[in-house]
Amino acid sequence: MTGARRGAGAAPRAGAAPAPGAGRGPRLLGIRHHGPGSARAVRAALDAAGPRAVLVEGPPEADALVAHAADEAMRPPVALLAHAVDDPARAAFWPLAEFSPEWVAIRWALEHDAVVRFIDLPAAHTLVEPAPAEDGTDAEAGSGEGAPAGGTAGREEGAGGRGRAATGTGRDQDGDRADAPGADGERPPDEEGLRVDPIAVLAEAAGYDDPERWWEDVVEHRGPGSGPAGDPFAPFEAVAEAMAALRAEFGDGGRRRDLVREAHMRLQLRAARKEFGDDGVAVVCGAWHVPALGEKTTVTADRALLKGLPKVKAELTWVPWTHRRLARHSGYGAGIDAPGWYAHLFGAPDRPVERWLTKVAGLLREEDRIVSSAHVIEAVRLAESLAVMRGRPLAGLTETLDAARAVLCEGSDVPLGLITDRLVVGDALGEVPDTVPAVPLQRDLTRLQRSLRLKPELLERELDLDLRKENDTARSALLHRLALLGVHWGEPAGGRGGTGTFWESWRLRWEPELYVRVAEAGVWGTTVDSAATAKAMSLARSATALAEVTALAERCLLASLPDALPTVMRALADRAALDADVGHLAEALPALARSLRYGDVRSTDTTALGGVAAGLAERICVGLPPACAGLDADGAADMRTRLDNVHGAMALLPDIDGRDLAGRWRAVLRVLAERDTVPGVIRGRAARILLDDGRLAEDEAARLMGLVLSPGTPPADAAAWVEGFLGGAAGGGMLLVHDERLLALVDAWLTGVPADSFTDVLPLLRRTFAAYEPGVRRTLGELVRRNPAEGGAGGAVGSGAAGESAVGVPGFGEGLDRARADAVLPVVRLLLGSAAPYAAAPYAAAPYAAAPDGAAALYGAARSDGADDDDLVGVAG
Repeated sequence: MTGARRGAGAAPRAGAAPAPGAGRGPRLLGIRHHGPGSARAVRAALDAAGPRAVLVEGPPEADALVAHAADEAMRPPVALLAHAVDDPARAAFWPLAEFSPEWVAIRWALEHDAVVRFIDLPAAHTLVEPAPAEDGTDAEAGSGEGAPAGGTAGREEGAGGRGRAATGTGRDQDGDRADAPGADGERPPDEEGLRVDPIAVLAEAAGYDDPERWWEDVVEHRGPGSGPAGDPFAPFEAVAEAMAALRAEFGDGGRRRDLVREAHMRLQLRAARKEFGDDGVAVVCGAWHVPALGEKTTVTADRALLKGLPKVKAELTWVPWTHRRLARHSGYGAGIDAPGWYAHLFGAPDRPVERWLTKVAGLLREEDRIVSSAHVIEAVRLAESLAVMRGRPLAGLTETLDAARAVLCEGSDVPLGLITDRLVVGDALGEVPDTVPAVPLQRDLTRLQRSLRLKPELLERELDLDLRKENDTARSALLHRLALLGVHWGEPAGGRGGTGTFWESWRLRWEPELYVRVAEAGVWGTTVDSAATAKAMSLARSATALAEVTALAERCLLASLPDALPTVMRALADRAALDADVGHLAEALPALARSLRYGDVRSTDTTALGGVAAGLAERICVGLPPACAGLDADGAADMRTRLDNVHGAMALLPDIDGRDLAGRWRAVLRVLAERDTVPGVIRGRAARILLDDGRLAEDEAARLMGLVLSPGTPPADAAAWVEGFLGGAAGGGMLLVHDERLLALVDAWLTGVPADSFTDVLPLLRRTFAAYEPGVRRTLGELVRRNPAEGGAGGAVGSGAAGESAVGVPGFGEGLDRARADAVLPVVRLLLGSAAPYAAAPYAAAPYAAAPDGAAALYGAARSDGADDDDLVGVAG
């Protein structure tokens, strides 16, 4: 550990890489991935060295794709995507941003007609993953250069950057996870504590407690030509010396897979030196690998390390990437905390702090926050003062955020969160040219996106579609087809609820991982239409449940897949004929009803589907009453849900061949409501459905409730009926508010429940009434306080303040409380603009003059002030 703590002052071990100075062999430029300081240093070193060949850490299969980086339409961040031909789910990304040293090296080479080659372990080996352990971890620990195609990634800790690419299974590019235990779920004892973070070790030796802050101060905040006497190679010499000391102390640092990768890099370097000479080659790789590339090893030894490695056939292409996916919090092993900040540091020609805080001010102004030039000036001064106090060469992200919080955000973390999201991380989405190779399905999807004007965007956005328009219908079909293929670019949203079936709402957001999903879906076909059709037919043949087939039929209609419908309909007919379970039929019918509705909206022929739906509906009508008999509490609750769903489906079904399905369904509901063998929750729900549809008179509903709530009915059964009739969000509370006869029956029954049975019915009642809105519960409490059993049945009730009798109206008070009404009259008069005291106002009409109260006086005063009856109606409302 002594050598590690000496940091850059440690002597390199024997055989370490030579310092990359002039005339000393190939230039070994050790960098940290996605570091703007490293990127600037690489550009300066390449300008000074002028190599004929540039070797870059990355998969060699991508050599054929390098030329596309010179295309003006290629805009970083982008990534190299590799996937196994036989299993597209095995995929890996190698992301590159504008400020990535590798990207800078590639662009420099293309601009100066130099050869560019990737020298890391081929993707054909990378994509061959060891079988994961039972706990979901990899069988071998190692380091990696990996960013996940989905899931978490391991990290390559160190100045060489953190691992840059990882497979879709969550493994690093080298096939291992940096944080994975051994095959038995535990790290082998001889590996304990060997995994080293070089940056952390060097930062500790320099007296820093934050490795990121140390790296920023030493590398990222360096300006051009800031080395000794402007030497562009000085930073790389210092980094190489420091890494050599660390490798001498820690060896491979627990990254056993790196030995294989570095052997392949050395072989590629030897070949390039033979072809271009020692001084004609520059290598851009992770700084951790620099000492290994300078080791004196034999070709035989390196080839021995690579012998017998398994491999698969792999395909590579360029895909757009995002700043958010570069961020560490996304799960990317090579992630950085602030890709937006690093992009600013790399792109700012001068005065980075002033330019950054100006961007922050612009963002806050766009959000309607008051930020002036004086705010920006004071924030810059504060950031620079903080940097001086903390001993930093330049105000970093921490100082600028502290200054922004104190000055621009007035101490609030809310706008600071916006700054972090929009600027520190950023929303940048890269672009790749059309000339880049892609799977046929991806090309067809790109064509459809352009023709339908659906641009893939990183930020989530709402999309409302009017299905009466041809373009919107095509957009809807595309999104449904992609969802069927597992490419979830959009998710349905309920943004336009209640506006009819001609509208659809979607939430769209494109993520880089969707390119992998498209590659996986390519096994079904070369176009979106053919792939979705083939997958729908396969799902129909393999479906085992009737509900699965009906749901698939609905998805086929939504996705406009007429070629798949015959196969789906045959499967549907077969499953429906063989399935005698009424519950399964009830679960399947709603999807068919929705399919018929959408088929009508989308002008799709659904004749065959209508026949199947009618057959299911008839079988449900026949089998539902006996299926509801003898159910326990859980079964009854499930059947009640199916009852609601079937009722909604019956309302959507058209008249098919004159079968009068609606009439038959009402008859079934009447049977369920009156049959004693049916559980109470189902009987109550059937009665409520009939009442809401106007097929059950209010007196009849009161009679049924009276029978159920009679003393002869067990309290638990009565409570279940009440739950079915009044429970949930079906408006049962408002029914009691507006019909005090029913409220009186419930109140009388509840007060008569024996004490020993009350605890049994309490959970049912609590579940029933807890679903009501607070205002409904409050109104019911007021009505119960007035004893609806005495005054709520429509007879004479109470009297007013003057002693007059009034007729009780169900759902309303006993009469006008004149004292309370008079108390609000002054406020109402102010609203009407009347200045004269209401007591002195003339009465406008005889009927009102005959009633000497405040309301009459207000009416007369309003009329005298020019108000009419409509004004008073508005006040009363």
